[in-house]
Amino acid sequence: MTSGTNTEYRDRLFKFIFGNPEHKKRTLSLFNAINGSNYTDENEIEINTIEDVVYMGMKNDVSFLIDDTMNLYEQQSARNLNMPSRFLIYSGMSRGKYVRKTKLHLYGTSRKEIPTPQ
Repeated sequence: MTSGTNTEYRDRLFKFIFGNPEHKKRTLSLFNAINGSNYTDENEIEINTIEDVVYMGMKNDVSFLIDDTMNLYEQQSARNLNMPSRFLIYSGMSRGKYVRKTKLHLYGTSRKEIPTPQ
């Protein structure tokens, strides 16, 4: 591929900066910048990134919960026309992880609230 894209560049730095539980202040800063919000308590963030699933071992994605919203971010160094499909898969897997963790019973008759993906 000679598109001028640096395919040797690795995106792991994005996850290290914004997806590390030790750097929740940076994650909150990213969230506020993208959403035009003013959250100040980094303890409101719950990192829930799924490891090594869709991205074949690459560590370039970050997922976290804040204010009943499941935020899904992936840093890309090259154009990828499959991002909508990848987002759908990752969103479903993240929501499944949330359902298992919170032990929500989705087969009952009452409606269960789960975070909205963004």
